[in-house]
Amino acid sequence: MGETYPKIRVAAVQAAPVFLDREGSVEKACRLIREAGGQGAQLVGFPEGFIPAHPVWYHFRPATGTESHRLARELVKNSVEVPSPATDALCQAAREANCYVVMGICEKRPGAMGTLYNTQLFIDRHGGIMGKHQKLMPTVGERLVHTGGFGDTLGVFETDFGKVSGLICGENSNPLAIFALAAQGTCIHVASWPNHFSRSEHKMRDVVMFASRALSYKANCFVLNCCATISEEMRRLLPYVEDDRAFLAEADSGGGTCIISANSMVIAGPMGGEEGILYADIDLEEVVQAKLVHDYAGHYNRPDVFTLTVRSDVPTIFQRPEPTPPPADASQIPPG
Repeated sequence: MGETYPKIRVAAVQAAPVFLDREGSVEKACRLIREAGGQGAQLVGFPEGFIPAHPVWYHFRPATGTESHRLARELVKNSVEVPSPATDALCQAAREANCYVVMGICEKRPGAMGTLYNTQLFIDRHGGIMGKHQKLMPTVGERLVHTGGFGDTLGVFETDFGKVSGLICGENSNPLAIFALAAQGTCIHVASWPNHFSRSEHKMRDVVMFASRALSYKANCFVLNCCATISEEMRRLLPYVEDDRAFLAEADSGGGTCIISANSMVIAGPMGGEEGILYADIDLEEVVQAKLVHDYAGHYNRPDVFTLTVRSDVPTIFQRPEPTPPPADASQIPPG
């Protein structure tokens, strides 16, 4: 009879956080997880930095301005430690909904008062933390509040239905990051995106579409594009000049959530700027069909010509070497 591959329901959440409110955003996330699980979703993806928010104010406000500093302080104060009561609540929601969850968080090192990571947290259907991916390179204004992760979090996670991976925003166009996940056998990829890009860039939903379809084609995997959107509170707090206000009022300045098949075709979405959950029923056997044509991490490549090495060691900024023990035999002590 041979191998069989499952058909599953996946869900991509499009929503705005409760802006810079950790507990409020966790509560909203748990409600959305339970809603998706109630609709039969076995995997639920969330936008970038959903808890407590993504630092989108740097698209508008001066980086060293008083309001930017205030918002950045609130970001630190409301960021998520792993583990913590916030992650406990998310794990409980995943367990109750019986689904895997990929959650976008602004992560803070435990016990620290600074140094944040842009993180995707992977939770299994039993409510256990499988691991995380920390964005390797912060983009534009993020660099003022986020540091980069390391190669130890560039990987895939085993689930009941196959291997799942994730990348954040611009990473979904990074050829080496994509290849690293393809080489590890991802079959469903969660791409987390912010509320919007700046006025000077392409429309976010256009980038989401062409980047993720290319990713799907190169990695032979399904892609869940989980885009945030803009709340009324954000429309009130973020603008610096009138042009900002007009931009945030545009219907297509946020959103664009969609789901891409393993052969790069769009199978659900894109959504507009509204909040909601996008669902798709997918057949993992489509991954087999896609790899028969171009398996760029397998038969359609040349390891004698190309190889990729991912360093998984994590450098430490502070070390306290153990003191050298004295010789056991006093006669071994050098004279003088």
